[in-house]
Amino acid sequence: MSGLFALMTFLALGSAGAKPHAGLKTWGRFSKLPYPGDTAFLYATFPRDFIWAVGTAAYQVEGAFEKDGKGLSIWDTFTRGGNRKTTGDVGSDSYHNINADIRAIRQLGVSHYRFSLSWSRIFPNGTRGSYNEIGTNYYRWLIKRLKEVRVQPVVTLYHWDLPQHLQQSLGGWSNPELVEIFKDYADFCFNEFGDDVKYWITIDNPFVVAQHGYGTGVVAPGIKNDPDLPFRVGHNLIKAHAAAWHLYNRHYRPRQQGKLSMALGSHWIKPRRTRLESLQECQCSLDHVLGWFARPLFTDGEYPPCMRERLGSRLPSFTQEEREQVRGTADFFALSHGATLSFQLINDSLKFGQLEDLDLRMLLYWINAEYDKPPIFVVQSGWYVLGNTKTEDPKHMFYLKRFIAEALKSIITDGVNVIGYTAWSLIDGFEWHREYGIRCGLYYVDFNTPDMKREPKTSATFYRNVIHKNGFPELPENRPAQGMFPCDFAWGVSATSIQVETTPTQFADPNVYLWNISNNGELIKLESFRAPPSHRATHCADYAIIRQQVDEIRQVGVNHFHFSLNWSALVPTGDVAYPNTTLLGYYRCFTRQLVQANVTPVVTLWHHTRQRSSLPTSLDTSNRWLNKKTPEAFADYARLCYRELGAHVKMWITLNEPNDEMVSYQEGHQMLRAHALAWHLYDREFRHIQRGQVSLALHMDWVEPAFSFTREDVEPAKRVLDFHVGWLAEPIFGSGDYPVGMRSWMRQLNSLELPVFNEEDRQLVRGTYDFFAMSHFSTKLVTHAKEDS
Repeated sequence: MSGLFALMTFLALGSAGAKPHAGLKTWGRFSKLPYPGDTAFLYATFPRDFIWAVGTAAYQVEGAFEKDGKGLSIWDTFTRGGNRKTTGDVGSDSYHNINADIRAIRQLGVSHYRFSLSWSRIFPNGTRGSYNEIGTNYYRWLIKRLKEVRVQPVVTLYHWDLPQHLQQSLGGWSNPELVEIFKDYADFCFNEFGDDVKYWITIDNPFVVAQHGYGTGVVAPGIKNDPDLPFRVGHNLIKAHAAAWHLYNRHYRPRQQGKLSMALGSHWIKPRRTRLESLQECQCSLDHVLGWFARPLFTDGEYPPCMRERLGSRLPSFTQEEREQVRGTADFFALSHGATLSFQLINDSLKFGQLEDLDLRMLLYWINAEYDKPPIFVVQSGWYVLGNTKTEDPKHMFYLKRFIAEALKSIITDGVNVIGYTAWSLIDGFEWHREYGIRCGLYYVDFNTPDMKREPKTSATFYRNVIHKNGFPELPENRPAQGMFPCDFAWGVSATSIQVETTPTQFADPNVYLWNISNNGELIKLESFRAPPSHRATHCADYAIIRQQVDEIRQVGVNHFHFSLNWSALVPTGDVAYPNTTLLGYYRCFTRQLVQANVTPVVTLWHHTRQRSSLPTSLDTSNRWLNKKTPEAFADYARLCYRELGAHVKMWITLNEPNDEMVSYQEGHQMLRAHALAWHLYDREFRHIQRGQVSLALHMDWVEPAFSFTREDVEPAKRVLDFHVGWLAEPIFGSGDYPVGMRSWMRQLNSLELPVFNEEDRQLVRGTYDFFAMSHFSTKLVTHAKEDS
């Protein structure tokens, strides 16, 4: 009776009322979330019973490909054909290194370890008659050692390494006979290991097996040229999984109380345009990869309508009996998401013109909506580094943090039932079609040592810390600040430039009108009459666009407005004796209108852009900032602006963001002199009358050590600040010279590019500020490790 009750319970779990295409709302939902608030990092912890796991696959790490009676797998054969250079014959040699792997697992502090069984190590020719006791003992011993360190096994029955005999004699997964053969193999494994295993994965990433094993030929067994074969293979994989699930449900679940699913891999995709058609193409893309296998299991035992419509008779169909057999055969949603094969489509054909993206959070939300809120266990997630990277893998750590943080936000913000996360993988190994060209392990494996020495990477240290803290608990410095700004705090908004109207539009119409005041107030133009020409001087009120811009600024509610003048337009020839008086008058009107609206103008004299120099033609064509006359010309230009606009402008920025990486050290040196000359000029000739302030504005993103748990990245982080900010800040706000760390590093590089201040320039530049102005946009992570881009 209890077995029947369990059967009914788990069938009900899979057959709840999921609405077709419910995931379509995902893109719209996320587009409406508050920005940038929703993208802020979430400091919180995971549920207390959250599963922290790490994983491997047999062919990637075990090695011992012919030892102790093991039979050949399709990967043993596949890696010896074509243009492939290496094999997984040895891999990470986990077969001989159980203790080293267990030590690594224990150091991480995970609660679960996902590994796969090598089918051909247990049944060398794929069937029970070829049973190999020694191979089976390897897995018995592995599970025993895991239990000793209190780590639960998550066991995958099939992770792409089909016994070669089944491929050779039956055609592999293209043959429906494999359904019963797989069921018998699963029966043996449930019976042999099931008392100690509470989580089973029948088949890993069937999309890769079908599409790339029997379609593109990218992975074993490398079959291609029959475009319909992948769909027949996928059909058999689904039926094999369902057969194993029902077997477990009937005969093993009542006693073993385990759970079983199929690991489904997926990419994420975003619409190229916001039209409904683009969203539907995104939905169809996910249906062709994830939905191909998920919909039969989690919804109605049938393929997604989009696949059926586009593929027609190429796609096999389920009978009514088969639909009932397939439907509901998953106890949780096992999601595979990573960089090796899981999210990459390898070609663009299944993107349907849309844009592939890395967004685990949105994918989790889509699954939650599309398949009626199943519990989701992320059974593979991670990134990779190039094969020559050793123990310092900041990029891997960055993506690991990103994916874990997205899973956390999915749980807390989106209400998705994510029950576990599996970092991929435990150790470096053979990375399928990319062989040893990349490394995905949290532990570095030295393939050149006899014992395949394992060393923890920085990503391992990071993952261990996350597990220990169960997420990202809020630290005092991360708590939201509460309070009020000072009453005189400056709230501003900035624009690179303002809209300029040099021809007045107010009072410029020469036509004569009749005003129909007694009826509808309409103005009636008199065609034969024109007003005589006006000889009055232009007034600020004549510029309608000024009033419009100032009104828009006032509506924002700020009390400061920062904008830039155009040096090349104000002084086209470079000679301040011949300025553009019309433009100068316009700027004068604009600043005056701002002041009348109680908005303080903050005016930049020169705004650095990479696209153009904005220098007068005479300087632009003669070495620009490398021309030693440019600083003096800039000072003359500054004097013109101070004199003409200073009555209304009390905050001046000489140079805006000159500390750009495209600016050379020699150019920067001349820019410092130009700023200093302009500052001293204001201090000497205008400050006592205008009472204004002058400084320069630096681009200043903050930097943090990539690895907060090691001091090795602290010095590089400081060096980045020295080179990016201190380069121009230290001479002005500090010593009058470039940062000591910057000079020291340049000497180590044997570089003479950094100019030397003479005593006159040092005195000229030092202290030329009235406030510190900076542009801040983001924070960057810095590491001393060299890695691929």
